[in-house]
Amino acid sequence: MIKMNRKYRKTIIAGNWKMNLLPSDVRSYGDKLKRMAAKIKWCDIAVCPPSVMLPAAIKVFNDSRIGVGAQNICDQAKGAYTGENSAAQIRDLGVKYVIIGHSERRQYYGETDISVNLKAKAAVKNGLIPIICVGESLDQREMGITIEQIRIQTKIALFGIPADKMRKIVIAYEPIWAIGTGKTAAAEEANEVCEEIRKLLRAQYGARTARSVSILYGGSMNEANASDLLAQPDIDGGLVGGASLDPEKFHAIILAANQ
Repeated sequence: MIKMNRKYRKTIIAGNWKMNLLPSDVRSYGDKLKRMAAKIKWCDIAVCPPSVMLPAAIKVFNDSRIGVGAQNICDQAKGAYTGENSAAQIRDLGVKYVIIGHSERRQYYGETDISVNLKAKAAVKNGLIPIICVGESLDQREMGITIEQIRIQTKIALFGIPADKMRKIVIAYEPIWAIGTGKTAAAEEANEVCEEIRKLLRAQYGARTARSVSILYGGSMNEANASDLLAQPDIDGGLVGGASLDPEKFHAIILAANQ
């Protein structure tokens, strides 16, 4: 059954490879995924490999409707920032999406809500579609402050981004306690948080803008639970980690989103 929200916004399945696979794996992975996903119509697809693999991924997916995303950008336009990649450099490669504020970046590399906002604005300015990640820790969930935490992260991330740019923004709700653990938020619980995000967008930008923003779920989405999660009215796709490393498993999730 085609979801009614497709009238207003895109269904997106994005695979986050994290620091996995090798540049030499990209061709075989891409050829297999392209064959399997050739007839997909209702779902936008993205793969987000490590930056060292971006040129290879762009080359292999160039003749398909599968977009390529980066896993991070620098919040500065240029300069003495050794090891970083600017939004303009990433876009110049032909990249379409960029993941911003993933919990692993926050946890291991000290990213903050403020730096997420700066990176989101840099992405939009340079024509990239940011996939902005928000999510609560297990402690925050157990304290009953999930919604408050998500609202704060979302409001700061979007600070200074005008309504006319919001159609180029994607938000991914990723409960930190579910990432890479095999644990998944119950479909109804995940949708409750995504619904709250949309309420915030409605209050801040108006109903028309709020219903145009795709909100993804990320947190151990796999081929077994994807259908239940994607059937929820405010979950418009998935930011998929481990399951995206296997083209067949990733394709199964894409099929669940394409119903």
